[in-house]
Amino acid sequence: MYDHNSGAVVSGYQWAITIGLLLAGVVNNATKDKPTEASWRIPIALQFAWAFILTVGMILLPESPRWLIMKERDEDAARALSRLISLPPDHPEIRAELEEIRVAFQHEKRLGESSYLDCFRASDNKIRLRTLTGIFIQAWQQLTGINFIFYYGTVFFKNSGIRDPFLITIATNIINVFMTLPGMWGVERFGRRRLLLVGAAGMCICEFLVAIVGVTISTSNTAGQKVLIAFVCIYIAFFASTWGPIAWVITSEIFPLDVRAKAMSLSVASNWLWNFAIGYATPYLVNKGPDSAGLEVKVFFIWGSTCAGCLLFTYFCVPEVGFTFLFPGNQETYVFSLSLDQGIIPRTGRSLVPEHHSNAFGLLPSSARTRWPRAFSRRCTH
Repeated sequence: MYDHNSGAVVSGYQWAITIGLLLAGVVNNATKDKPTEASWRIPIALQFAWAFILTVGMILLPESPRWLIMKERDEDAARALSRLISLPPDHPEIRAELEEIRVAFQHEKRLGESSYLDCFRASDNKIRLRTLTGIFIQAWQQLTGINFIFYYGTVFFKNSGIRDPFLITIATNIINVFMTLPGMWGVERFGRRRLLLVGAAGMCICEFLVAIVGVTISTSNTAGQKVLIAFVCIYIAFFASTWGPIAWVITSEIFPLDVRAKAMSLSVASNWLWNFAIGYATPYLVNKGPDSAGLEVKVFFIWGSTCAGCLLFTYFCVPEVGFTFLFPGNQETYVFSLSLDQGIIPRTGRSLVPEHHSNAFGLLPSSARTRWPRAFSRRCTH
């Protein structure tokens, strides 16, 4: 059973992350002036409290209905699903959804166990392309430079001559939280690909402007510093409403059932790998001193260039995958991607067939493929 708000639901994951960042910023600001070790012990101690809440929540969390179906515990699966969507276990909607889960699981069993190598095999439904798309979109999300602001923003703002860098950090976190909401609202209305393109273009412009302003003014130029902060905030707004949540939406929708878990794990591993790499390398890029590049604000030229890379990657390799339906048939899992309301493919501008579908990854049977636009398949295989 397909939820037409799935993009917004998945985006809620990123929204929760932004709320956590905001709370961390507030705590750090509250303890920064303490003269004792309490200034760092309190923030760390509070992390144990959240870990305890998570542990209790995991105890109360119902088991996955799919896992219960896999173990042939149908009644337990009905009760678990009933708890999740607030309907009686014998409700027709519950039974229908369990049947869909059962059919999908049986189809997955027929396909057999998959390996990580299967994620990179050449196939008619472009498994390798989809795996690489998931890996690279998560890498590009980190390479936008967003975590430079949230990891090192306080030091960066201080070195740029801003008097209260902690307060500016809280302001950027507030923008991050509230600008994620337009992304959650717009992901189903404007499409994933269009928002990624707009976000990459907006971030690219803002980051180049931050770099240009930063290298042309002195740290004592109050007006210039306000301009720098303004463009940093606009850049965060673009990220929060586009690449922040939608990268997760894309990776949740493009993989077929037989490799979904492993391909998703590769995408998430890519995210954390680049998160670590940027967090580790940034001090050497920004700071002045031995064995450091001393780029300071010029590092935004790098982030602007990577955002240009995000734009090119999205334009050439990311199809519109909104409103994704997964179902088994003829030993394949088909992904039908509905277009935007106007029925237009963004790159070509050609109207789609009346059903408003696009053959995003070349998944349709050959008999149907000739009736549907192939712009995405052609673009991604060149």
